[in-house]
Amino acid sequence: MSTHSHLTDNCIFCKIIRGEIPSFKLIETDKSFSFMDIDPLSPGHALVIPKYHAEFFHQVPDEYLADALPVAKKIAAASKLDQYNVLQNNGKLANQAVPHVHFHIIPKPTEEQGLGLRWKPIGMKMDKVKELYEEVKKDL
Repeated sequence: MSTHSHLTDNCIFCKIIRGEIPSFKLIETDKSFSFMDIDPLSPGHALVIPKYHAEFFHQVPDEYLADALPVAKKIAAASKLDQYNVLQNNGKLANQAVPHVHFHIIPKPTEEQGLGLRWKPIGMKMDKVKELYEEVKKDL
C-alpha cells in the first residue's frame, strides 16, 4: 500500500494504489503500480500506473516516468509476448478513459484481438511541418 501524498481521493487508480479497490497486482515499486486490466482487449492486457496523480503525460514528474517503462518491459518479457502494443492516451479525444496517466501493455495475438489502430497520414506540406517544428523547437 502506498503512503504517497501525490494521490487524490476520488480517482479509481489512486484507490487501487492505496488498496481500497482490489486488483490483480503484478509489480509494485516506490513510484509505479501495475496490475491486470479487468476489461482487457486481449488475454494478458496489463496496466502500469505512476503513483502520482496526473491526468496528462507531460504533468508526471520524470522520476515516475523513468520507473514506469522498466516495469512495463518486465511485464512484456514475463508475459512472453510475440507481438504487443504499449499505449498511453492523453485526454478523452485520445481515448483516455481514466484521467490518471497509465500505460497499457496489450498483447496482439490475432488480427481481431488486442489494439486496433487507425493510421491515416494527413499529407501535410513540408513548409507546414517546418513551421510546426520551429514552434515546438523554440520551447524545448
